[in-house]
Amino acid sequence: MPEVNSTAMIAGPVTRWTSAPTRRLRVRGESFAYRDLGVDGGTPIVLLAHLGATLDEWDPRVVEALAEGRRVIAVDLPGIGSSTGNVPRTIKGMAGAARAFISELGLTRIDLMGFSLGGFVAQQVTLDAPNLVRRLVLAGTGPAGGEGIDRPTGAAYVYLDMLRGALARTDAKEFLFFPRTPDGKAAARDYLARIHERVMDRDTPVTLKAFRTQIAAIKAWGRQQPHDLSRITAPTLIANGDHDRMVPTPLSEDMHRRISGSTLVIYPEAGHGGVFQYYREFIPTLLDHLDS
Repeated sequence: MPEVNSTAMIAGPVTRWTSAPTRRLRVRGESFAYRDLGVDGGTPIVLLAHLGATLDEWDPRVVEALAEGRRVIAVDLPGIGSSTGNVPRTIKGMAGAARAFISELGLTRIDLMGFSLGGFVAQQVTLDAPNLVRRLVLAGTGPAGGEGIDRPTGAAYVYLDMLRGALARTDAKEFLFFPRTPDGKAAARDYLARIHERVMDRDTPVTLKAFRTQIAAIKAWGRQQPHDLSRITAPTLIANGDHDRMVPTPLSEDMHRRISGSTLVIYPEAGHGGVFQYYREFIPTLLDHLDS
């Protein structure tokens, strides 16, 4: 992969996730892997992914819908996928790495979307640098100190469903993200097919060490003192499924109460991956939020 410095980076005309090249950017002595696509126009959006996820876990339909009208940047934070370095041990450390990457790209104003673990990081970025984030999107996520985030059963779900996926010779997200209903199973198959549309230049899988470090950071996030979310003034869209067992759905409702003027969308008969199960409904909601 080519090394690209921040001054040389100019968003190209690529709007297809399957053909967006994986680039590298030197930040704090480490090489960050990222994909940069879409068109120049308006505020760029940065995407922060979930536990154990690399660039390849983003739903192409969501990314490509965003890329039709703006620049879209998805990044592997340190120690994840093809990025070098070690996974930060705290959510605040991950947020610091994300901010350093954004700064190295030369961006001073962004929209920010975080899914699950990425939503924890997105909240921290917004609290630490309120002038950086114009609009915020939090999907399948919860606040610091949120009840249930730190429970051992949360990690047990992950490991159990990873085992179930291995035994069934399928991706664990089929069990972790989607309900085991006929509609949920069909949505899982469709999502997994979409994220495997990209054949060339796929990302490096997450290591077990990196995964465990992320799990520890998530538990610490659930045990720390709650943040004052009233400090988030960026217009915020919060979305989840109504049966999220990884980051309990009531935490989305809690964030909605605490972030003034936020918008809450809960998808029925959906789990942690509700925004991917209902991507056809989520996309116009997402675009309306960013464009309004």
